[in-house]
Amino acid sequence: MTEYGGMAEVLYNLAAATNNDRWARVGDRFTKKWFFNPLALDRDELNKDPFRGFPLHANTHIPQVIGAARRYEISGDVRFHDVADFFFYTVSTGRTYVTGGTSNGESWNGSPRHLSAEWRRSVSTAECCCSYNMLKLARHLYSWEPDPRYFDYYERTYLNERIGTIRPEKGYTQYYLSLTPGAWKTFNSEDHSFWCCTGTGMEEYSKINDSIYWHDDKGVYVNLFIPSELNWAEKGLKLRQETKFPEEQSTSLVVSVAKPTQMVLRVRIPEWVNGGSVKINGKALETSASPSSYLTINRTWKNGDRVEMDLPMQLWAEPMPDDPKTQAFLYGPLVLAGDLGNEGLTERMIIGPNAPRMRPPGAPARAGQNPNAAAQASVPQLEIPTFKASGTDLSAWIKAGDKPLTFHTTGQEKNVTLVPINTLFDKRYSVYWQVS
Repeated sequence: MTEYGGMAEVLYNLAAATNNDRWARVGDRFTKKWFFNPLALDRDELNKDPFRGFPLHANTHIPQVIGAARRYEISGDVRFHDVADFFFYTVSTGRTYVTGGTSNGESWNGSPRHLSAEWRRSVSTAECCCSYNMLKLARHLYSWEPDPRYFDYYERTYLNERIGTIRPEKGYTQYYLSLTPGAWKTFNSEDHSFWCCTGTGMEEYSKINDSIYWHDDKGVYVNLFIPSELNWAEKGLKLRQETKFPEEQSTSLVVSVAKPTQMVLRVRIPEWVNGGSVKINGKALETSASPSSYLTINRTWKNGDRVEMDLPMQLWAEPMPDDPKTQAFLYGPLVLAGDLGNEGLTERMIIGPNAPRMRPPGAPARAGQNPNAAAQASVPQLEIPTFKASGTDLSAWIKAGDKPLTFHTTGQEKNVTLVPINTLFDKRYSVYWQVS
């Protein structure tokens, strides 16, 4: 929820709760036709505000689309369905960085799929509450059509952009997750900085078990691999998920029922999965499913039945859509960041209201760009390594380290250690690299 953008959703929820159309009519007053009409026609004009002459403020408008989704749900008006559906599509496929984050300086500044050009505009990429609201929108769309690709997006964003932006032990949250090479993570202080991203951060992490499981009349969908327990009281069934994913590449589902119960169990096969197998009570299942689909098991379940599923991961690269030589690396759904050390960083630079004060790649210095120059003077300018690939197989030159989920480049002029971005704190890092 951000500024007045979320008021339509609030009022539509009130209309549904009270069964009073008056509140829906009030909610309609918050609809911007100039914003919705292009989306309803499958046109991305998110970098054009016709009244102010500059790009749209991202996290004021994502909640308005959530309002459109809620409007469709209470009225059946397909125009609002089309607005929400196309908006999610164009942002998630054409305006989203590898972490699942979107926006730059709180706005969408260029055309869709010109992401490398967008990335170079400033260090303030991927405002965190944009991701909070995009996940919220994804949940609405999934409730209309249970397409597992929504949860490919959800999982990527959840693991990297959400889990990766909360400070361990303290619980502080971020404003932006900067993807500028050489940046570092900055967080709110306990009582001297509070952003919209602080509020949505608290909301997000208070419902961290949300959307692991869904159900319909036939059975259960398992969409996320998180140790948890589902209690479906109406069905008289419990489902316990045992996993240490992603440290371990597997998950197990244990059924508890008072009597044999017929149910369809659908387990998401992620986009990144590399082969794998499924066993029921130790016996291999002959059927399989392709990535970005569901493995469907329809049977009468008995107490103690156990499903074991491998989730093998591999290294893969995701290039910028408009610059194939600018690439990020992933291991399964985990975005890998290069550890560039902490030379010159102080607590004052990490905790407080400011994003990293540095220029994006190729950007000229501007007057007034660095109000904290004195405090930042000890941070050295970094020369970001570039890589030469040894063929198309990343494993030929990016090797697994001694610790889980740790990798090292090899054969480069300067080698780098790569770790999941959601585990790297108090260090400078790079996610995007120049690869030739």
